[in-house]
Amino acid sequence: MLFIIYYIVAIVVLVLHFTGLLARYNLEWLVLVLAVTVFPAVIYL
Repeated sequence: MLFIIYYIVAIVVLVLHFTGLLARYNLEWLVLVLAVTVFPAVIYL
């Protein structure tokens, strides 16, 4: 269940990144946080 939520959040962040909304509201750091959290998720699998 947590992986489904994680992937939904990841997809939303990526869509917002590519549409430019994150840059507009100065939230580009969310992409970096998402990238850092990928490694523990992959290792856990």
